[in-house]
Amino acid sequence: MTFDLARILESKRQHRRALAALPIEEKLRLLDDLRQRTLDLRGSQPAGNLILREEPAVYGAKKP
Repeated sequence: MTFDLARILESKRQHRRALAALPIEEKLRLLDDLRQRTLDLRGSQPAGNLILREEPAVYGAKKP
């Protein structure tokens, strides 16, 4: 994989232009697909695994 920034940016511009040129029905279909994908991903993992629990930092006091 190469990291040619100019090429990457031009590719993004082309992709944005192609998306902008789509008819509104196609854009709405893409949004529906993205929404469904998000819901599928959200439901694929138990919510308990996404919670980060951490002890708060103690400043100025020695830990026992």
